[in-house]
Amino acid sequence: MKNYDEEIALKTNFVAKKNIKSEKIKTTNINILLNRVRLDRKKTLQKKILFTFFLVVTVGLIGIFSI
Repeated sequence: MKNYDEEIALKTNFVAKKNIKSEKIKTTNINILLNRVRLDRKKTLQKKILFTFFLVVTVGLIGIFSI
């Protein structure tokens, strides 16, 4: 009987520690997520501006050379 009780106590202790560790892993700072969204928006805006610039330059060069 004693071994069985000790075994149950060890298992419950292990499960309790596992739950505590999993709760710590799942926490996330909201500021990190917001900064990531801002950086993604900034990158996409820069790509759009760069694409528009090259498009305008290409159209302009084609217009100049076609005259």
